[in-house]
Amino acid sequence: MFKSLRVPERLFKVALWVVSIVFASFLIGLGGKIVGDLPGVDQRLTIDQFIDPAQLARSRAVRDSLNDARQARDAERERAQLRLTAASNAYNSARQSFQNWIATRRATTDPRQDPEVIGRTRELDGLQAGQRAAQSEVDSLDAELLRVSQATTARERVDSDLQHAAEGRYESARFRQELRVFGIRLALTLPLLVLAGWLVARKRRSEYWPLARGFVLFALFAFFVELVPYLPSYGGYVRYGVGVVASAIAGVYAIRAMRRYLAQRASVAEQTEDERRRTIGYETALQRVANGVCPGCERAIATGEGGKPVNFCVHCGMSLYDSCGSCGARKNAFFHFCPTCGAHATGPAAATPAAV
Repeated sequence: MFKSLRVPERLFKVALWVVSIVFASFLIGLGGKIVGDLPGVDQRLTIDQFIDPAQLARSRAVRDSLNDARQARDAERERAQLRLTAASNAYNSARQSFQNWIATRRATTDPRQDPEVIGRTRELDGLQAGQRAAQSEVDSLDAELLRVSQATTARERVDSDLQHAAEGRYESARFRQELRVFGIRLALTLPLLVLAGWLVARKRRSEYWPLARGFVLFALFAFFVELVPYLPSYGGYVRYGVGVVASAIAGVYAIRAMRRYLAQRASVAEQTEDERRRTIGYETALQRVANGVCPGCERAIATGEGGKPVNFCVHCGMSLYDSCGSCGARKNAFFHFCPTCGAHATGPAAATPAAV
């Protein structure tokens, strides 16, 4: 299934990355538990904590009483409205029936003196009186609801005044809490960042670098997730200031790294070809030649007649292709063995250490 002997090496690299990520994830989980259990980190402040307890209790009692009264009046008004609707329907139905009865009745006597007419008229008057009483009850409850609403509005103004008076103390306490939380997180995160920087600078070639790399990932997560969101703002000045300082440090580091790289390249250019070859890994040299760049100066390999790569780099003079001393076939100068006859290379490539 695997056509290359280098496949296990690539699989090992992937596995080591998996180890780094898994190790970092467990460190992140452990760090989150530690930070979450620290005293004072997750303390929640509310503005009610800075209002006089007696005034706050009295205000809450009045507010609860008004809410209960409003709910009770709302329920009574709903029942009164139902009674008013029923009374109105009964009166309207009886009145319509009476008008129809009067229109079709034929009497020889004066209808106003007819006992049945008088009885039905009194019945209508009673229904109308019931309707007026139900309407009066609804109006009375509406007036009570209005008084409760006005009292609630007045109480809300009192509560707003209490909160406004406590707002200054609340903001000061919240600011102190933010500083305390940030200080705790900074005290935990800063040593992690320092240790991660030391590992990157000194242990990148160590055999235990995959574990160190996992710790570096954990330190970066702690910085960007556990620390930066809790950075005090001061209207954005602190955060922008920290961004300016961090970008300036990164810029200085990048400039110095570029200078070291250029100085190293200049130093390499002054070395002999054999010395330069010894500083280039075997796999690196083959990969660069395959990509069409010189392993020594990393510039594009020029082409000669027929589009074939030239034997020597036109920029640094390094030998790129030569001929086998046994069969004379043209080959990559970095091959340790001739791909045509299998003879051991005797040219400049023989001085290059083979990478396993």
